[in-house]
Amino acid sequence: MRPLVVGTGLVLAVALLALPARGNEGLEGVRALRVCEDPNNLPFSNQAQEGIENRIAKILARSLALPLEHYWYPQRVNFVRNTLRYKLPGDAEFRCDVMMGVPAGFDQVATTRPYYHSTYALVYVNGRKLDGIDSSAAFLARASAAADVKIGLYDRSPATQWVNRHGLSEQAIPYRILNADPEHYPGQIIEKDLMAAKIDVAIVWGPIAGFFAKRAAGPGLTVIPLQSEPGVKFDFGMAMGVRHGEPAWRDAIQAALDANATEIEAVLREFGVPLVDETGKQRPR
Repeated sequence: MRPLVVGTGLVLAVALLALPARGNEGLEGVRALRVCEDPNNLPFSNQAQEGIENRIAKILARSLALPLEHYWYPQRVNFVRNTLRYKLPGDAEFRCDVMMGVPAGFDQVATTRPYYHSTYALVYVNGRKLDGIDSSAAFLARASAAADVKIGLYDRSPATQWVNRHGLSEQAIPYRILNADPEHYPGQIIEKDLMAAKIDVAIVWGPIAGFFAKRAAGPGLTVIPLQSEPGVKFDFGMAMGVRHGEPAWRDAIQAALDANATEIEAVLREFGVPLVDETGKQRPR
């Protein structure tokens, strides 16, 4: 589902969101901000609440004056059906009411406007064979000239399209985008295989690249955000999702996102997320 910026807060919106929850439009009967989250999906979420989405959920719960609750479920096939749309016969409530990070326009849910845009990125370990590479063009030139450059990427991602388009498919090492192992998390491609030199470069979704680069030990990692090109889209807007048919609830989430946009962006930058604008151009810090 992962691929995987609104304005600053308004005084009026902040004032409205500070009211008791049951007095807010769209929050009638809502007893908590109940989020659908993966228990082992860093940099986005985990049960220790160390991820980007964990932090943003706390911001929204505070803004909406609601307690925060989590429904943990691995983000695999049928995640929406087993979380946001899951309710046993006789149950009064669904298991959770909002998904924290979905592609804008994802048709299985009703989405807010994007609260950030990011892009895929190249990641390599400093001090090895790709030292000095500072752009996608420079990487393509090096990889085309050196057949031993091993490129790790997730299958069925834009990275697959990109390496095929540039004649590098023989150097690609694909990883399954959906892994049944509950201990698997998306950053393993960097923390384990890239660091251990099983691959020379990883092409991953920007938040994954930025987060694991920031916490890497040793020589450190270089992250190169990628720009979309004809036939390959790398940049995507990320939104929040609620059930279809709940426009007032979606509007309440949107108002909270708008009111806290500055704080949310600060969290994204703290986690090293490469931010781009709606055209895919890298935003200055």
